[in-house]
Amino acid sequence: MKPKFLLHVCCGPCSIAIFEELQNQFDLTVHFYNPNIHPVEEYDKRKSEVFKICSELNIPVVEGSYDDKRWFELTKEYKDEPESGERCSICFRIRMEHSAEYARDNIFDFFSTSLTMGRNKKADVINLIGVELGEKYGVEFYEEDWKKGGRQERADELVKKKRIYRQDYCGCVYSK
Repeated sequence: MKPKFLLHVCCGPCSIAIFEELQNQFDLTVHFYNPNIHPVEEYDKRKSEVFKICSELNIPVVEGSYDDKRWFELTKEYKDEPESGERCSICFRIRMEHSAEYARDNIFDFFSTSLTMGRNKKADVINLIGVELGEKYGVEFYEEDWKKGGRQERADELVKKKRIYRQDYCGCVYSK
């Protein structure tokens, strides 16, 4: 029996190559929890793409609630910071903590996130948060910099081939 793996995902382009890699090794479930994405129409586009890809690949997907009010409350004092600052770390933690808690409550062996696939996302920051949360919730965090090892190029190829919607900002209203 394959180990159970919960992968937090932010969008189709950042996750499709990861799905391809993990699906053969693990009993993979996708977790879509992104209260940072604004406006809600953008959130719906990204969610729709993730659900479509997961359906095609026969990967179960669960969606966390769209709690944008909480996200704004936790990030408001950092709204003027540039991307990659403290606001981003808080945003990563909000989303990954939701995934870690879900992984614990649903008895997953591992959890991780597609966030490190992002060109402007620092894997060392994201992975450190993941390891902390793994220890807190008792679920092993699978550390990876998904943009390395040809994965980003593979993702670009799959996005073009399958005509997957590609956004032009991280999702946060402050980064737009």
